[in-house]
Amino acid sequence: MNIKPNIGILNALIRITFGFTILAWATAKLVKRPWRDSYLFAAVCGAMKVAEGIVRYCPVTDFYKKCPVLNPEIKKSEPSNDSMDGLEGLTNLDGDEVLPYNPT
Repeated sequence: MNIKPNIGILNALIRITFGFTILAWATAKLVKRPWRDSYLFAAVCGAMKVAEGIVRYCPVTDFYKKCPVLNPEIKKSEPSNDSMDGLEGLTNLDGDEVLPYNPT
């Protein structure tokens, strides 16, 4: 798995700010009512947003960019015929052997 930053600096700062806000609110509520699981869930979600902002990687954004069903800009790749595999025995119409192009 190749994890590289997929959100911008401003987006990361917004995630950190809102993440700390949600985390502070949830922990304050959790102190008064520790038996409520919803505040614990909110605290975990806030901490996740802080972590996403710090590392600048969002798995949901990455999934959206890679999924062709959700993102119509991605075209399904067709098998290309310009592959370098199997070029050893290429011949042209005259039967002469054709060498692959080497720019060096």
